Amino acid sequence: AVCAGCLSARGHEVIGVDVSSTKIDLINQGKSPIVEPGLEALLQQGRQTGRLSGTTDFKKAVLDSDVSFICVGTPSKKNGDLDLGYIETVCREIGFAIREKSERHTVVVRSTVLPGTVNNVVIPLIEDCSGKKAGVDFGVGTNPEFLRESTAIKDYDFPPMTVIGELDKQTGDLLEEIYRELDAPIIRKTVEVAEMIKYTCNVWHAAKVTFANEIGNIAKAVGVDGREVMDVICQDHKLNLSRYYMRPGFAFGGSCLPKDVRALTYRASQLDVEHPMLGSLMRSNSNQVQKAFDLITSHDTRKVGLLGLSFKAGTDDLRESPLVELAEMLIGKGYEFRIFDRNVEYARVHGANKEYIESKIPHVSSLLVSDLDEVVASSDVLVLG
Repeated sequence: AVCAGCLSARGHEVIGVDVSSTKIDLINQGKSPIVEPGLEALLQQGRQTGRLSGTTDFKKAVLDSDVSFICVGTPSKKNGDLDLGYIETVCREIGFAIREKSERHTVVVRSTVLPGTVNNVVIPLIEDCSGKKAGVDFGVGTNPEFLRESTAIKDYDFPPMTVIGELDKQTGDLLEEIYRELDAPIIRKTVEVAEMIKYTCNVWHAAKVTFANEIGNIAKAVGVDGREVMDVICQDHKLNLSRYYMRPGFAFGGSCLPKDVRALTYRASQLDVEHPMLGSLMRSNSNQVQKAFDLITSHDTRKVGLLGLSFKAGTDDLRESPLVELAEMLIGKGYEFRIFDRNVEYARVHGANKEYIESKIPHVSSLLVSDLDEVVASSDVLVLG
């Protein structure tokens, strides 16, 4: 109903389809079938202008329109998997209708579905029922919605971004034209990437809530107002609320993050405060190093070149570097090693930095070389740090 109301308010002719005659009757009366601020006014406006109507007739709706937006639910099964029953039913109905249509029709999935659903479920069903070819005879795309209940109208009008997953360029162009008036960047990707973006956003939101709750629990246990702490954190738009630290890659390291995570989780344990999310951070981080180790050892070679040793680019800080940990694991298995890091000159490594590296790799000075070409020439496998 939200999508129908907002699209009609922006001048599009919209036919809302549902199996529930009760919902359709409400829409045709200009009434909202759900509680959502501002929605009923949009539905009334749509009915008054004649741009919005509702029906239970799938076939007629498809034949009388250019685009079908699939907005059905995708509830969980008992095992946690998605129940795609509603998606499958709608796809069959659309497919049978497209079979009788000579003009090109475009099908857009707004429902939240796992990556691969459109290509492996939606397209085969529609092709089978229509006898037509996706991307040729009919368009296919995804357009995940970023709407929160109680603020859905505002979220539609002012989204953080408009994500378009396109099987074919014509579908992407059509969706971009529909959303061009919205004040938000339009991001066009493949169908699978768009599907994954939606899940990534939702899981990230869940992670943020869990993180804030666990911080609040620990803060309360030490006599601090967690809300006051998080209010300050949210004022930092440079690091805390930014793209920094948000690139999939190798494990984190350095003199701060690992020790601080350990210290906070230790204190939480001492206070008997459960912290399952924070408690999993170091384990997850170690898994990244183990994955790299497993990948390297899966190759039938014993000569490894490591390009980079410090915990991040642009520094010579070796403390708790995941690359040092990886090197230590490989050396322990008898691998021959050469290391190149333009920022690490052993003679200039001092203090805690030197103590750390010598405790991990005592003979590191004999492994460091200053010539990149030498490392490349003497190695069968190169690890980019």
